[in-house]
Amino acid sequence: MPRVAVKSVADAGRNFPREFALLHQLGGSDKDVDTEALLKGAPVYGDAAAVKSLVEGKDSIEFEQLAKAFAKKSQSGSVEGPEGNCLGWAARDDSGTLAPYKFSRRQLQPNDVMIKITHAGMCHSDLHTIKGDWGPAKYPLVPGHEIVGIVTDIGSAVKKFKPGDRAGVGVFVQSCRECGMCKAGEDIFCPKLVYTYNATQYDGSPAQGGYSTHVVVDETHSFTIPTNLDLAGVAPLLCAGITTFSPYKDHGLDKAGLKIGVVGLGGLGHMAVKFGVAFGCEVYVISRSKAKEAEAKAMGAKAIIPSGDEAAMKEAAGTLNGIIDTVSAKHDVNALLALLAPRGRMVVVGLPPDMPTINHFAVVQRNLVYSGSSIGNLHTTQQMLDFCGEKGITADVEVIDMEYVNTAMERMKEGDVKFRFVIDINKSLAL
Repeated sequence: MPRVAVKSVADAGRNFPREFALLHQLGGSDKDVDTEALLKGAPVYGDAAAVKSLVEGKDSIEFEQLAKAFAKKSQSGSVEGPEGNCLGWAARDDSGTLAPYKFSRRQLQPNDVMIKITHAGMCHSDLHTIKGDWGPAKYPLVPGHEIVGIVTDIGSAVKKFKPGDRAGVGVFVQSCRECGMCKAGEDIFCPKLVYTYNATQYDGSPAQGGYSTHVVVDETHSFTIPTNLDLAGVAPLLCAGITTFSPYKDHGLDKAGLKIGVVGLGGLGHMAVKFGVAFGCEVYVISRSKAKEAEAKAMGAKAIIPSGDEAAMKEAAGTLNGIIDTVSAKHDVNALLALLAPRGRMVVVGLPPDMPTINHFAVVQRNLVYSGSSIGNLHTTQQMLDFCGEKGITADVEVIDMEYVNTAMERMKEGDVKFRFVIDINKSLAL
């Protein structure tokens, strides 16, 4: 592989953040570069002819030359609105329509890392929030809390990262680190928790999400990403992944041999299946019919239990040790509880619009546990990412350009995606 001559890693990350990130994204480093990977990525991210002439047959490449070959014209000049150091796509009102928007990220503090975002996953939470479905939104609003990228700059006190490292950001970006919950490692219950978007940060500035060029966050609230995983497939792990990993860990359902039911095979459900299989569980997908059985089995599931088939449900009654319910539409919870064996646990991660009516007699008589689970704390999120690295787990994704995002939102609303949309930020946006 050709050697990359980088005069100053710090300057390269600060002065050419997108191109520095691409070098690492495409399999290179501050010392050498994968020629095949660069040539494959050149038509997508840069000037294919320029990259080819630069790398083929060469022993050494100047980073500045590489950056020029991969440069993308800035889009900031055509964006209406105030000046800013970050370019994203934001919703201005409850129509939820996203369009280019300039805003400013805070200046790097001693414990901060600057992450050039390479990919941002699209979550149903993004759709509900930009439309104001879950309460008043803070417009203009840049959504996105499934963020991965490359560190391009670090504060003076940062120890966890260096420029060129992979990094991710999830559902929240600040917690006080002083309350009882934070000290116990239960950051998600911090009374001063700041979500990644549609929130106000401690300095009074609006928190804006990952549909943008870069993010600045304290190193304690960012995660290391295994180098063997595809970044696009990693992005949804920061929400869909941790949301379905936590129930296994928190409720003791991660034991090999347990029979686990997963309700729904969507963005959350397909991750719950993959984790269950990786833990050595016998996983069954609970769906209205067997239409998705081939997909479920391809992920390692044993079979589908069709909830619309009364005979099949009766046959499966009392056989499962645990159920992870990922469905956000109205459905019969009591029919699912009937599938649990005595002392079985059903954990809800989906958010149906109506409050279910629970058959308390059935729950009490068989010592069942019915509970909820909300994302995961910082430690568990890093544990999940490391586990994915060990097992080679990523989300099944459809990668899109930012210009397609509004269409993708409509398709996501209709469930028309297998199984998660991910925006290629480095291809789409240039500050």
